[in-house]
Amino acid sequence: MTITPEAVAARAAEVRRRIAAAGGDPDAIRIVAVTKGFGADAVRAAHAADLVDVGENYAQELVAKAGEVGDLAGLRWHFLGDVQRNKVPALGPLVTVWQSVDRAEEAAAIARTGAGATVLVQVNLSGEQQKQGCRFADLDDVIAGVRAAGLDVAGLMGVGPAGPPELARPHFAALAAAARTRGLAEVSMGMTADLEVAVQEGATIVRVGTALFGPRPRPSHMRR
Repeated sequence: MTITPEAVAARAAEVRRRIAAAGGDPDAIRIVAVTKGFGADAVRAAHAADLVDVGENYAQELVAKAGEVGDLAGLRWHFLGDVQRNKVPALGPLVTVWQSVDRAEEAAAIARTGAGATVLVQVNLSGEQQKQGCRFADLDDVIAGVRAAGLDVAGLMGVGPAGPPELARPHFAALAAAARTRGLAEVSMGMTADLEVAVQEGATIVRVGTALFGPRPRPSHMRR
């Protein structure tokens, strides 16, 4: 798949068609273009295709790409990965939305780089130990800790389990219900494979990479 503004715009139109076919409002559900593993050209192409929300999982990639693309009007960086407190000072001036906060200690580190930052609290939907996110049972404590640090909790985020998209349905439904009962507006869930289920269960944000940019390149150390 070629990464050009025209190609990405066409693929974004297809993602919006999928959102509409699933019963969602493609003008209301935000698409975060996930550029993990791709170069700065993917960020530029997404921005040119009016996808101004761009997500990265790794601090070093976000910082490097932000430096390469410079000041693109309206671009909003979403950090999706593990929040390592030693990396927060470099990320703080760049990140608009922190989508993967699951501990009060992370919130405190973010607050030191700028009060009032926007946060989504990540919940571990499947309970798998290797997955990021807090437990549903700890959610209220984490939200309280994030707010105590002076940050804005805008909503919740979760990653569906591996496997067929339908496996994610009860988990997505639980995440959306948890957001509603706490008066939180944003629910970030659903990726390329399972975005229809996420939309049907109440996603306000979907995080899409492959559907926009094609298969992710292998890391350079794995190439032969």
